[in-house]
Amino acid sequence: MKKLILLFLVIPFFSLSQEEEITLKTKTGDIKGSLLVPSNSEKVSVVLIISGSGPTDRNGNNPNMTNNSLMMLANELKKNGIASLRFDKRGIGESTSSGMQESDLRFENYVNDVKGWVDLLKESNKFSKIIVLGHSEGSLIGMIASQKAEVEKFISVAGAGNSAGDIIREQLKAQPAVVLNQSLPIIEKLENGEREENVPQMLYALFRPSVQPYMISWFKYDPQIEIAKLNKPVLIVQGTTDIQVSVLDADKLASANNKAQKQIIEGMNHILKEAEMDRLKNIQTYSMPDLPLKKPLIEIIVKFIEE
Repeated sequence: MKKLILLFLVIPFFSLSQEEEITLKTKTGDIKGSLLVPSNSEKVSVVLIISGSGPTDRNGNNPNMTNNSLMMLANELKKNGIASLRFDKRGIGESTSSGMQESDLRFENYVNDVKGWVDLLKESNKFSKIIVLGHSEGSLIGMIASQKAEVEKFISVAGAGNSAGDIIREQLKAQPAVVLNQSLPIIEKLENGEREENVPQMLYALFRPSVQPYMISWFKYDPQIEIAKLNKPVLIVQGTTDIQVSVLDADKLASANNKAQKQIIEGMNHILKEAEMDRLKNIQTYSMPDLPLKKPLIEIIVKFIEE
């Protein structure tokens, strides 16, 4: 794939101790981010936070639910003397101008955007080290970007341990057998880099022709293979009450990279907050913006960064 050309907006770096809006200018439009730096005249570590899939914005929110999980994470890092940069992915939130036609979007676009942010932070010469933290789908994006980007450490939080194709297969098992049986050949075809032109009407929303190029680009990455390529310190964090990603996923990632640290947090769900395994009660926390993050999460991340 042709590498995305990145042009950086020059912004004064930075009146410290407050949140600064910064922009990554790309070939297809602007990507907006928030840099939060502690009140410290010395160089500090900075964490690049990558949000999860779909319309999730830099704060961990989407149009249907507000939990402020990633904004809280940034604020907690600041309290511990660590800077952070979080951003709205292309086409999301304040980065809508960088959105692409669905048929033109590839998974690598997200990876290249992360590399662009890393370059911007590096060129500022204001930080002692750069750490990439990916949440949920952001974990896979981050681990691929971190393989060649100039970052010191990588953190996976609630990251899947299986490829997207396998994840969709598992999710479809909850559907009627006819849905699963008609989906499996399409998934296999996409995994082989081939498009399916004749999509059954009942599967059109999932496998519509315009989204297939993106799915092909996404399906080819296996998190276990990608995390094994990292030759830098890796931290894998997973909660026990996450109803989207399981402890087994963390086990798979840790087994693939035997130098990685694995930390399991009791009672933490997918949005990094205290929750029960009861599905309804768990999902209710996704719309609780004032519910704090699970306390051990910050302690674990800060310790890893400062090691």
